[in-house]
Amino acid sequence: MMNLAIASLLVGSASAFMTAPSAKTSTAMNAFTVDNMPGALAPMGFFDPLGFAEKADEKTLKRYREAEVTHGRVAMLAVIGFLVGEAVEGSSFLFDAQITGPAITHFEQVPDGWDALIITFIGASEAQRAQIGWVDPADASYDQPGLLRDDYYPGDINFDPLGLKPEDPEELDLMITKELQNGRLAMLAAAGFLAQEAVDGLGIIQHFQVGMIEKAIEL
Repeated sequence: MMNLAIASLLVGSASAFMTAPSAKTSTAMNAFTVDNMPGALAPMGFFDPLGFAEKADEKTLKRYREAEVTHGRVAMLAVIGFLVGEAVEGSSFLFDAQITGPAITHFEQVPDGWDALIITFIGASEAQRAQIGWVDPADASYDQPGLLRDDYYPGDINFDPLGLKPEDPEELDLMITKELQNGRLAMLAAAGFLAQEAVDGLGIIQHFQVGMIEKAIEL
């Protein structure tokens, strides 16, 4: 499983920077449809084997994309957290360097009180995102939970401190596709990390080390 995750990481990283076929105008300026939304790359194209997108109207499709890009961003942070958290264990200035072991066990080792702070921070971030993109539940129909604002583009929460967002529509679609591809790869990688550590209790960094030792022995 570890080898599969690594292979997926390498392949996905390369495909994320391939030139994607983009329309003459950005989807941010047009109706949000299957035909013009960014994120599709050869050879898979628009991958929707269960037909969720075909059955969705524009509002539902935007909600699907919002969920995908948000989960992708969380997964990218999670992958970095796995690797960095395990790499600095025992030497970090945080919590007296007492947090050790596989990353999936780190949260339960956090001292009392910090977990509430972390949850509060996550809740505040989610509330801010909801205020930017979501219609107030009091103004939405009961059968349309999580309705997004008409002028809101999925994932655009006005967070661009480095000014990387392109003004050119085609470049914007390309950047959106890159983010989606990296996010999809990260979701697979994070799931692989979680499963691997749950199976044998070894951290991801340890798996790399064990693999290198095994190869050295074979040589």
